[in-house]
Amino acid sequence: MQTTLKIGTRGSPLALAQAHETQARLMAAHGMPEQAFEVVVISTSGDRIQDRPLSEAGGKGLFTKEIEEALLARRIDIAVHSSKDMPTVLPDGLELSAFLPREDARDAFVGKAAKAIAELPQGAKVGSSSLRRQALIRRMRPDLDVVMFRGNVQTRLRKLDEGVADGTILAYAGLKRLGLEDIITDLMPLDIFPPAPGQGAICIESRIGDRDVGRMLTAIHDVPTGQALACERAFLAALDGSCRTPIAGHATISGGTVFFAGLIISPDGTQSHEVKAQGPAQEAARIGEDAARTVRAKAGEKFFDGWA
Repeated sequence: MQTTLKIGTRGSPLALAQAHETQARLMAAHGMPEQAFEVVVISTSGDRIQDRPLSEAGGKGLFTKEIEEALLARRIDIAVHSSKDMPTVLPDGLELSAFLPREDARDAFVGKAAKAIAELPQGAKVGSSSLRRQALIRRMRPDLDVVMFRGNVQTRLRKLDEGVADGTILAYAGLKRLGLEDIITDLMPLDIFPPAPGQGAICIESRIGDRDVGRMLTAIHDVPTGQALACERAFLAALDGSCRTPIAGHATISGGTVFFAGLIISPDGTQSHEVKAQGPAQEAARIGEDAARTVRAKAGEKFFDGWA
Protein backbone atom coordinates (compact mmCIF):
# COMPACT_ATOMS: atom_id res chain seq x y z
CA MET A 1 0.00 0.00 0.00
CA GLN A 2 0.97 3.62 -0.42
CA THR A 3 2.32 5.16 2.78
CA THR A 4 -0.70 7.41 3.36
CA LEU A 5 -4.23 6.06 3.54
CA LYS A 6 -6.56 8.78 2.31
CA ILE A 7 -9.93 8.95 4.07
CA GLY A 8 -12.65 10.82 2.18
CA THR A 9 -15.41 12.58 4.08
CA ARG A 10 -17.85 15.48 4.03
CA GLY A 11 -16.65 18.58 5.84
CA SER A 12 -19.26 19.01 8.57
CA PRO A 13 -18.09 18.71 12.18
CA LEU A 14 -20.04 15.44 12.53
CA ALA A 15 -18.62 13.96 9.32
CA LEU A 16 -15.10 14.88 10.45
CA ALA A 17 -15.71 13.32 13.87
CA GLN A 18 -16.76 10.09 12.13
CA ALA A 19 -13.70 10.14 9.86
CA HIS A 20 -11.39 10.66 12.83
CA GLU A 21 -13.11 7.85 14.76
CA THR A 22 -12.43 5.56 11.79
CA GLN A 23 -8.81 6.71 11.69
CA ALA A 24 -8.38 6.12 15.44
CA ARG A 25 -9.78 2.59 15.15
CA LEU A 26 -7.47 1.77 12.23
CA MET A 27 -4.48 3.18 14.13
CA ALA A 28 -5.33 1.05 17.19
CA ALA A 29 -6.03 -2.11 15.17
CA HIS A 30 -2.84 -1.95 13.12
CA GLY A 31 -0.43 0.01 15.32
CA MET A 32 -0.18 2.72 12.68
CA PRO A 33 0.91 6.31 13.40
CA GLU A 34 -1.33 9.32 12.81
CA GLN A 35 0.84 10.48 9.90
CA ALA A 36 -0.05 7.29 8.00
CA PHE A 37 -3.48 8.83 7.31
CA GLU A 38 -4.84 11.87 5.53
CA VAL A 39 -8.43 13.05 5.98
CA VAL A 40 -9.61 14.49 2.65
CA VAL A 41 -12.63 16.81 2.85
CA ILE A 42 -14.95 16.68 -0.16
CA SER A 43 -17.86 19.07 -0.69
CA THR A 44 -21.05 17.28 -1.76
CA SER A 45 -24.18 18.45 -3.55
CA GLY A 46 -26.20 17.65 -0.43
CA ASP A 47 -24.11 20.10 1.59
CA ARG A 48 -24.48 22.85 -1.01
CA ILE A 49 -28.24 22.53 -1.63
CA GLN A 50 -29.93 24.19 1.34
CA ASP A 51 -33.09 25.71 -0.13
CA ARG A 52 -35.26 22.59 -0.53
CA PRO A 53 -35.72 19.06 0.81
CA LEU A 54 -33.29 16.46 -0.51
CA SER A 55 -36.24 14.36 -1.67
CA GLU A 56 -36.98 17.13 -4.18
CA ALA A 57 -33.36 17.74 -5.14
CA GLY A 58 -32.36 14.16 -5.92
CA GLY A 59 -32.36 12.09 -2.74
CA LYS A 60 -29.72 10.54 -0.50
CA GLY A 61 -27.09 10.17 -3.22
CA LEU A 62 -26.45 13.91 -3.04
CA PHE A 63 -24.41 13.32 0.14
CA THR A 64 -22.23 10.64 -1.46
CA LYS A 65 -21.88 11.32 -5.21
CA GLU A 66 -18.73 13.47 -5.19
CA ILE A 67 -17.07 11.31 -2.54
CA GLU A 68 -17.73 8.16 -4.56
CA GLU A 69 -16.35 9.83 -7.68
CA ALA A 70 -13.14 10.54 -5.76
CA LEU A 71 -13.02 6.92 -4.60
CA LEU A 72 -13.43 5.58 -8.14
CA ALA A 73 -10.78 8.03 -9.40
CA ARG A 74 -8.39 6.81 -6.65
CA ARG A 75 -8.03 10.27 -5.13
CA ILE A 76 -9.05 8.66 -1.84
CA ASP A 77 -8.73 5.08 -0.55
CA ILE A 78 -11.82 4.79 1.63
CA ALA A 79 -14.92 6.90 2.27
CA VAL A 80 -16.58 7.33 5.65
CA HIS A 81 -20.33 7.93 5.67
CA SER A 82 -23.36 8.04 7.94
CA SER A 83 -25.11 4.80 6.97
CA LYS A 84 -28.53 6.47 6.83
CA ASP A 85 -27.23 8.74 4.03
CA MET A 86 -26.26 5.81 1.79
CA PRO A 87 -28.40 4.88 -1.21
CA THR A 88 -29.25 1.19 -1.38
CA VAL A 89 -27.64 0.89 -4.83
CA LEU A 90 -23.95 1.79 -5.01
CA PRO A 91 -21.92 2.73 -8.11
CA ASP A 92 -20.32 -0.17 -9.98
CA GLY A 93 -16.98 -1.05 -8.43
CA LEU A 94 -17.77 0.14 -4.89
CA GLU A 95 -18.97 -1.68 -1.78
CA LEU A 96 -19.71 -1.08 1.88
CA SER A 97 -16.83 -3.00 3.37
CA ALA A 98 -17.07 -2.22 7.09
CA PHE A 99 -19.42 -0.90 9.75
CA LEU A 100 -18.23 0.51 13.06
CA PRO A 101 -20.05 -0.47 16.28
CA ARG A 102 -23.42 1.22 16.22
CA GLU A 103 -24.29 4.11 18.49
CA ASP A 104 -27.76 4.60 20.00
CA ALA A 105 -30.17 4.75 17.04
CA ARG A 106 -32.84 6.91 18.70
CA ASP A 107 -33.83 10.42 17.68
CA ALA A 108 -33.42 13.29 20.15
CA PHE A 109 -35.67 16.30 20.62
CA VAL A 110 -34.06 19.67 21.28
CA GLY A 111 -36.77 21.99 22.53
CA LYS A 112 -36.85 25.71 23.21
CA ALA A 113 -40.55 26.26 23.96
CA ALA A 114 -40.90 22.93 25.81
CA LYS A 115 -38.77 19.94 26.76
CA ALA A 116 -40.85 17.37 24.85
CA ILE A 117 -43.00 17.33 21.72
CA ALA A 118 -46.03 16.38 23.81
CA GLU A 119 -45.57 19.56 25.88
CA LEU A 120 -45.33 22.03 22.98
CA PRO A 121 -48.15 24.59 22.74
CA GLN A 122 -50.64 24.23 19.90
CA GLY A 123 -49.29 25.64 16.63
CA ALA A 124 -45.65 25.55 17.76
CA LYS A 125 -43.05 25.16 15.01
CA VAL A 126 -40.86 22.06 14.82
CA GLY A 127 -38.05 22.07 12.27
CA SER A 128 -36.98 19.03 10.24
CA SER A 129 -36.03 18.27 6.65
CA SER A 130 -36.56 14.50 7.05
CA LEU A 131 -39.77 13.13 5.51
CA ARG A 132 -39.81 10.41 8.18
CA ARG A 133 -39.40 12.80 11.11
CA GLN A 134 -41.96 15.22 9.68
CA ALA A 135 -44.51 12.42 9.30
CA LEU A 136 -43.88 11.03 12.80
CA ILE A 137 -44.18 14.51 14.34
CA ARG A 138 -47.50 15.01 12.54
CA ARG A 139 -48.71 11.60 13.74
CA MET A 140 -47.90 12.56 17.34
CA ARG A 141 -49.10 16.16 17.14
CA PRO A 142 -51.16 17.05 14.05
CA ASP A 143 -51.68 20.53 15.52
CA LEU A 144 -48.00 21.48 15.23
CA ASP A 145 -46.47 23.46 12.35
CA VAL A 146 -43.67 21.37 10.82
CA VAL A 147 -41.17 23.59 8.98
CA MET A 148 -38.23 22.61 6.75
CA PHE A 149 -34.86 22.68 8.50
CA ARG A 150 -31.84 21.94 6.28
CA GLY A 151 -28.16 22.11 7.19
CA ASN A 152 -25.67 20.36 9.43
CA VAL A 153 -26.19 20.01 13.18
CA GLN A 154 -24.64 23.39 13.99
CA THR A 155 -26.74 25.16 11.34
CA ARG A 156 -29.95 23.65 12.68
CA LEU A 157 -29.08 24.59 16.24
CA ARG A 158 -28.34 28.15 15.14
CA LYS A 159 -31.75 28.34 13.43
CA LEU A 160 -33.30 27.14 16.68
CA ASP A 161 -31.51 29.89 18.63
CA GLU A 162 -32.70 32.43 16.05
CA GLY A 163 -36.30 31.44 16.69
CA VAL A 164 -37.00 29.84 13.30
CA ALA A 165 -38.59 26.96 15.22
CA ASP A 166 -39.53 26.03 18.78
CA GLY A 167 -37.80 22.66 18.58
CA THR A 168 -36.04 20.24 16.27
CA ILE A 169 -35.19 16.55 16.09
CA LEU A 170 -31.66 15.28 15.51
CA ALA A 171 -30.00 11.88 15.66
CA TYR A 172 -28.92 11.09 19.21
CA ALA A 173 -25.80 9.38 17.84
CA GLY A 174 -24.64 12.51 16.04
CA LEU A 175 -25.11 14.69 19.10
CA LYS A 176 -23.16 12.17 21.21
CA ARG A 177 -20.30 12.09 18.71
CA LEU A 178 -20.17 15.89 18.81
CA GLY A 179 -20.26 16.01 22.61
CA LEU A 180 -23.60 17.83 22.54
CA GLU A 181 -25.68 15.45 24.66
CA ASP A 182 -26.39 18.20 27.17
CA ILE A 183 -28.63 20.11 24.72
CA ILE A 184 -31.06 17.18 24.39
CA THR A 185 -34.36 17.83 26.16
CA ASP A 186 -36.06 14.51 25.33
CA LEU A 187 -35.21 11.16 23.76
CA MET A 188 -37.76 9.64 21.39
CA PRO A 189 -38.75 6.02 22.17
CA LEU A 190 -38.04 3.56 19.36
CA ASP A 191 -41.61 2.23 19.34
CA ILE A 192 -43.19 5.69 18.98
CA PHE A 193 -40.54 7.37 16.85
CA PRO A 194 -38.66 4.64 14.92
CA PRO A 195 -35.35 5.68 13.31
CA ALA A 196 -34.23 5.79 9.72
CA PRO A 197 -32.62 2.60 8.41
CA GLY A 198 -28.92 2.84 9.22
CA GLN A 199 -29.27 5.60 11.80
CA GLY A 200 -26.44 5.67 14.35
CA ALA A 201 -24.04 3.53 12.29
CA ILE A 202 -20.87 4.68 10.53
CA CYS A 203 -20.08 2.77 7.33
CA ILE A 204 -16.92 2.63 5.26
CA GLU A 205 -17.01 2.38 1.48
CA SER A 206 -14.13 1.11 -0.62
CA ARG A 207 -13.29 -0.19 -4.07
CA ILE A 208 -14.21 -3.81 -4.77
CA GLY A 209 -11.06 -5.88 -5.13
CA ASP A 210 -8.78 -3.53 -3.16
CA ARG A 211 -7.33 -6.31 -1.04
CA ASP A 212 -4.92 -4.26 1.07
CA VAL A 213 -7.66 -1.87 2.11
CA GLY A 214 -10.05 -4.78 2.63
CA ARG A 215 -7.66 -6.48 5.06
CA MET A 216 -7.28 -3.27 7.03
CA LEU A 217 -11.01 -2.73 7.28
CA THR A 218 -11.80 -6.31 8.32
CA ALA A 219 -10.03 -5.61 11.61
CA ILE A 220 -12.43 -2.80 12.56
CA HIS A 221 -15.67 -4.23 11.12
CA ASP A 222 -18.39 -4.87 13.71
CA VAL A 223 -20.26 -8.02 12.65
CA PRO A 224 -23.55 -7.45 14.57
CA THR A 225 -23.82 -3.91 13.19
CA GLY A 226 -23.19 -5.23 9.69
CA GLN A 227 -25.94 -7.84 10.11
CA ALA A 228 -28.43 -5.31 11.49
CA LEU A 229 -27.68 -2.91 8.63
CA ALA A 230 -28.01 -5.71 6.06
CA CYS A 231 -31.56 -6.25 7.31
CA GLU A 232 -32.48 -2.55 7.39
CA ARG A 233 -30.96 -1.78 3.99
CA ALA A 234 -32.69 -4.77 2.40
CA PHE A 235 -36.02 -3.53 3.81
CA LEU A 236 -35.35 -0.06 2.41
CA ALA A 237 -34.16 -1.37 -0.96
CA ALA A 238 -37.28 -3.47 -1.42
CA LEU A 239 -39.55 -0.48 -0.67
CA ASP A 240 -37.74 2.65 -1.67
CA GLY A 241 -37.43 2.81 -5.46
CA SER A 242 -38.46 6.26 -6.59
CA CYS A 243 -41.23 6.63 -4.04
CA ARG A 244 -41.36 9.42 -1.49
CA THR A 245 -42.98 7.40 1.26
CA PRO A 246 -41.38 7.98 4.70
CA ILE A 247 -39.76 4.73 5.85
CA ALA A 248 -38.39 3.70 9.25
CA GLY A 249 -36.59 0.49 10.16
CA HIS A 250 -34.50 -0.78 13.05
CA ALA A 251 -32.83 -4.15 13.57
CA THR A 252 -30.99 -5.52 16.59
CA ILE A 253 -28.93 -8.67 16.96
CA SER A 254 -29.14 -10.86 20.05
CA GLY A 255 -27.92 -14.43 20.50
CA GLY A 256 -27.51 -14.97 16.77
CA THR A 257 -31.05 -13.74 16.01
CA VAL A 258 -32.04 -10.57 14.20
CA PHE A 259 -35.10 -8.70 15.49
CA PHE A 260 -36.55 -6.16 13.08
CA ALA A 261 -39.29 -3.54 13.26
CA GLY A 262 -40.27 -1.52 10.19
CA LEU A 263 -42.77 1.23 9.42
CA ILE A 264 -44.12 3.05 6.40
CA ILE A 265 -46.15 6.20 6.98
CA SER A 266 -47.91 8.81 4.90
CA PRO A 267 -46.23 12.26 4.88
CA ASP A 268 -49.16 13.76 6.78
CA GLY A 269 -48.84 11.11 9.49
CA THR A 270 -52.44 9.91 9.19
CA GLN A 271 -51.79 6.46 7.69
CA SER A 272 -49.14 3.95 8.68
CA HIS A 273 -48.33 0.25 8.48
CA GLU A 274 -45.93 -1.61 10.75
CA VAL A 275 -44.15 -4.93 10.47
CA LYS A 276 -42.07 -7.03 12.85
CA ALA A 277 -39.85 -9.97 11.93
CA GLN A 278 -37.08 -12.11 13.35
CA GLY A 279 -34.82 -14.93 12.27
CA PRO A 280 -31.20 -16.12 12.03
CA ALA A 281 -28.76 -13.20 11.90
CA GLN A 282 -26.93 -14.76 8.95
CA GLU A 283 -30.17 -14.38 6.97
CA ALA A 284 -30.64 -10.74 7.94
CA ALA A 285 -30.97 -9.43 4.38
CA ARG A 286 -33.64 -11.99 3.50
CA ILE A 287 -35.58 -11.13 6.65
CA GLY A 288 -35.51 -7.44 5.71
CA GLU A 289 -36.74 -8.23 2.20
CA ASP A 290 -39.53 -10.45 3.53
CA ALA A 291 -40.59 -7.71 5.96
CA ALA A 292 -40.80 -5.26 3.06
CA ARG A 293 -43.02 -7.66 1.10
CA THR A 294 -45.25 -8.08 4.14
CA VAL A 295 -45.73 -4.37 4.74
CA ARG A 296 -46.20 -3.70 1.02
CA ALA A 297 -48.98 -6.32 0.93
CA LYS A 298 -50.60 -4.72 4.00
CA ALA A 299 -50.51 -1.22 2.54
CA GLY A 300 -51.27 -1.98 -1.09
CA GLU A 301 -49.54 -0.41 -4.07
CA LYS A 302 -51.73 2.70 -3.99
CA PHE A 303 -50.17 3.66 -0.66
CA PHE A 304 -46.81 4.10 -2.38
CA ASP A 305 -48.23 5.89 -5.40
CA GLY A 306 -50.04 8.53 -3.39
CA TRP A 307 -47.19 10.74 -2.22
CA ALA A 308 -44.94 11.15 -5.28
